[in-house]
Amino acid sequence: MGFAHNNVLHDNHFRKDWQTRVKTWFDQPGRKLRRRNARKAKAARLGVRPLSLLRPAVRAQTVRYNRKVREGRGFTLAELKEAGIGKKEARTIGIVVDHRRRNLSEEGKAVNVERLKAYKARLIVFPRNSKKPKKGDSTGDDLKAEITRETVPISDPYTPEAPRKITDEEREFQAYRTLRTQRGFARYEGARKVREAKKAEEEANKKK
Repeated sequence: MGFAHNNVLHDNHFRKDWQTRVKTWFDQPGRKLRRRNARKAKAARLGVRPLSLLRPAVRAQTVRYNRKVREGRGFTLAELKEAGIGKKEARTIGIVVDHRRRNLSEEGKAVNVERLKAYKARLIVFPRNSKKPKKGDSTGDDLKAEITRETVPISDPYTPEAPRKITDEEREFQAYRTLRTQRGFARYEGARKVREAKKAEEEANKKK
């Protein structure tokens, strides 16, 4: 086979022994069973403790997903303080703490404070020594109460509104025009204040 002109020289590799480079997944069903047995063993090892740690309810990021409520990393120090739980104590009773997170709204903070209080009300702390219970340990009938290992579920904050007729006021309201007007007011607020101050100063000079 000859070559002509300024073309690329062929360098085809047809003897790569691809059979030796193939990765198989025949152990996938076995791994699935192994993981399942490991979860069972861990659950039995935990005794009566909850199967998972308590985490806060947070909004997903960006405008596209912020309608969704999901579990976050950990509770803020402000949320723990309002619920009356110390940050060191929280880690010992299955509550995750995230010292970096900040509360950006009172509504979100209130939801997580209620979540902590509901968890604390259901919490049963078994004393190491039943004859000498320490501060914070459960005593009496609390130790005989029915237990559950499920954590506090995240409630959906959205309440669907019943269908109704559109009012005349809503029909006449110009949402886009209102937004543009308010945006313009906010944008030129500084220039407007400077202009008003300058005008007031000129009038004061005229009176002199």
